[in-house]
This record gives sequence, C-alpha cells and structure tokens, in this order.
Amino acid sequence: MSSQKVKGKQVIDTADDDNELSADESGGSEPERSTNEPSVQTSSSKKKKKKKSKLAKILNPVSGAAEDKLVETVLENIKAERADADEDTVRAALQQLNLKDVVAGKSDLAGKNQKDTGGHKFWATQPVPQYGEGSPEEDGYIEPPKPPEELKQRPDLLPKDFEWATVDIDDPAQLKEVYELLSANYVEDDDASFRFNYSAGFLKWALQPPGYYKEWHLGVRVAANKKLVAFISGVPVTLRVRQKEIKASEINFLCVIKKLRHKRLAPVLIREVTRQCNLKGISQAIYTAGVFLPTPVSTCRYYHRSLNVPKLLDVKFTYIPRNSTRARMILQYKLPSTPELTASGLREMEERDVEQVSDLYKRYMDRFDMSPLMTVEEVRHNFLSGKGTGEIDPSGRREGQVLWVYVVEDPGTKKITDFFSFFSLPSSVIGNIKHSVLDAAYLYYYATETAFEPQAEESGALKRRLEDLIKDALVVADQAKFDVFNALTLMDNVPLLEPLKFGAGDGLLNYYLYNWRTSPLAGMEGRDGVKPGQGVGVVMI
Repeated sequence: MSSQKVKGKQVIDTADDDNELSADESGGSEPERSTNEPSVQTSSSKKKKKKKSKLAKILNPVSGAAEDKLVETVLENIKAERADADEDTVRAALQQLNLKDVVAGKSDLAGKNQKDTGGHKFWATQPVPQYGEGSPEEDGYIEPPKPPEELKQRPDLLPKDFEWATVDIDDPAQLKEVYELLSANYVEDDDASFRFNYSAGFLKWALQPPGYYKEWHLGVRVAANKKLVAFISGVPVTLRVRQKEIKASEINFLCVIKKLRHKRLAPVLIREVTRQCNLKGISQAIYTAGVFLPTPVSTCRYYHRSLNVPKLLDVKFTYIPRNSTRARMILQYKLPSTPELTASGLREMEERDVEQVSDLYKRYMDRFDMSPLMTVEEVRHNFLSGKGTGEIDPSGRREGQVLWVYVVEDPGTKKITDFFSFFSLPSSVIGNIKHSVLDAAYLYYYATETAFEPQAEESGALKRRLEDLIKDALVVADQAKFDVFNALTLMDNVPLLEPLKFGAGDGLLNYYLYNWRTSPLAGMEGRDGVKPGQGVGVVMI
C-alpha cells in the first residue's frame, strides 16, 4: 500500500532532570499507562558513531524538521547520488534506520538516546529489571512480598498545600473531575495536535471491573479548594506470564495538571499506588508507556486503518502520497456497506453468550506468552458493560457506548465459533477550526475456533478467518462513524495488517512488568521462535 504519515498515541516527555516519570506519562512506571511514541534510551559508542551510514549523516542537519520536510530534504540530497530514489524509498529508509535502534533499546523514534534522557534515578530504586541485565534463569519476583506489619501504614507526605484523596468513581461529580483532568492534561502526540479524550462512561468501564478497590483510585487535591490536580489508578488483574500465574495490578491514567509538573508528583503517586496494592497483598503490576524506561518486557507498534479519509486529511492525521489523490485514497479505503459474515451468524454479543465466549477466550489466549486470565464475571464486565443503553441512533451508536463486541453463532449448532471486539477512545483535535474530535476505534480481544483446527496456521486457514473477522470489525466501526481504526503488533494481528490496509504509525507502546522478571516477549519482532505479536496477549485500555 502507499505510505502515509500516520500518528500514533504518544506521551509528551516532560520528565525532570532525574528522568522520573513525567506527569502526563500515562503509563511507564510501576504503575502507569501509556501511549505511543517512546522516549527510548541509548548509549552509542564513538566507534559506532563513526560507522554511521551516508543517509544518517545527511539526516543530522535537519533532525528537527517536520517529517515531510525531512523527507523532501533527504530526497534532494540522495538524488544527487541515486537518480532512481523516490519518496517511499526515503521514508522506508528513515523508518528502518530508527526502528533498528528502537528495537535494540538504543534510541526512540525521535532519535533520543540514553545521554539525552538521563539515568532514570527513580527507576533505579524500584524492583524492575535494570538496563544490561541478561535473561533470568527462571521467571519470578524481584523482591519477595512483605508481610502486612512490615509495610508502611501511611502515605508519603505531599508538598505543602496538597492532600491525598480517594476518588469515588460512583460519584458523578468526582467522575467528572477525573474526566476534566485527563481531557486537559493527559496524553498528547509530539506535535500537540491530538490529546486523548476519555469519556466518563469509558472511565467507569475501565476503572470498575469485578473486585476493584476504591483505594486504588488515587488523587491529589489542593488543600484549600479541594481541586483535583493529579490522579493515578490501579485495577486488579490475574496474568499468565508464560507458565506462571500472578495476581497483579494494572496501572493506568497517571496524570498531573500541567502547571504542577515541577512539583515531581508522579513518583510520589507511583509509590502510593504501589503501597495501596501491597496492602491488598499485590506486589506485581503491569503498565505500558510510550517512553522507554527500565526495562520493557516487550515493545509493540501502532498501526492505523483509515476509515474517514477526508477528515483524517483535514486534521493532518494522514497525508496524500505523492502518487495519489484524495479521490483515490477514498476509493482505496472504501469498505462494504454490511459485514460479510452476517449470513454466517454474525451478531452483537448478548448476556446468553457469556459462558461460551469465556470458554473460547480462555482457550484462544492460552496461545500467547502473556495474557489476562478472566473469570466469567470479568468477561461479562469487559465485553458487555460498555455496550451503552437504548437503541442504536442515527450515528450508529447507543447512548454512552464505548465497546463493540460481536459473535458468530453457528446457525445450526448455536455454538459461538468466533468473536471480535473494539473500543472507542476519541482524541481532541487541538487548534483545528473544522474538527474538534477524532473518533478512533481500537482493536480489543478476539478469538476463533479455527485456531484449533489441524495445521490452521501452516495452511493459512487461521489468517483467512481472522481477516474475515477483523474486516467485519472495520465495517462495523465504519458504520458507527469512526474516523480511524487502530491496532498493535500483538496477538495474531501482524499478518492481518497489510492485507486489511493498515498503515504503520509513528508510535510504539512498551510493556512493563513491576517486580517480575521474565525473558523478553515477542512484540513487533519475533523472539526465540515465537512469531511477532504472539508473545503479548494483553490489550491495555
């Protein structure tokens, strides 16, 4: 497919000199959640620098330019030596030059290295794998859990004029406070053009799974007027990491109001949510971040499938390739008007499907090295509670809908043979007079019985079935008026991306485990005989 400039989710790196987490890094600490483009670290020797390619040397003088200008400048230089060079060749070369360093842990997509980003002094004090450590001989915790009597019974002191608060998500006023804090201060892309815009309904779905703890929804307020100025959350999750099951917390939504980021509240929030988790007997956590911290267990890349091409062009989420036109792009990404599996029994998931979906989910996710273990109650919550209320309106959605889940029910046997799901996570469009919101759908979990047929992968049967399923997911998202459909290089996604016309984004998502050591998992690249993506079966929301 033609190349396109597509933006991934990214955290703006505003870390302090000690490189402790920036306040808006929604995932990159013991607790945290994340976004996209990373701030990967590196340290290149002088000898390696001398071996830079001619292309790398050409890039240096224009490293701060916008991507389009960068490509144009590089192309002009290269054409002096290679008359056959074109724009796509340059983009591919730039991409490979950066990604090799990113995957090796040497650099991020913006070119920052270890010297640029500091030494991660905060993370050096935490039970996480440090840079340079080899693969462990055996999976297990880094620090053994402590008995309750040895834990701190009170939180750390906050800076003067601030106080700790437990945020009650069931209180509409407090839920609105969290929504407003995140809407104004949370994750942005590197150009400050887009910012995540979580809805109140999304936050309730994400923060209130079965067995959640109110104490893990932590806020910092101004003592004088009680204004919420910082937030971090955790929810309980059971993970299978290779052959071991661990009780953990999923850390998310770390956010500090922009005016207070010099107060270094992020590490304090991380320590406090850790303490709260420890008090419940939980000493492990999973979190994601667009920035590179010590030390990712895997790295995945974002891919984007255009749906509403005119709008994506208007907000500069994508561009028209030099060999194309607006009309050609619209035609290229046009989808059928109805899902193709409707005749085979495709329909929305209902309460009566929970048991079968739970069973199919469990068996399918066992195929990946790391995945969440869900009870029937958790499947019910994760796949039904975000469905919204009432009937589908002219916009193709229900009131408050944040989740779309479809099953394929065999008309004869009434057996659920497949399901797919995606969720809505819009972004505010900053500074665009025509559009204020970019409606993005994110691929969530899916499964199919085809995976268990003999030679399903080798014969291509699994790939073909998944293409049919995810193509119908694109059709459903298009009918619901989404602008773009996003997916990561995890699970079985990788072989589906090109045939379904996904384009590579400019952002990565790093996965981290707190107080747990295991060998790296296959994400954007394969590892130890595991195909790309199949090491990671966790979709963070």
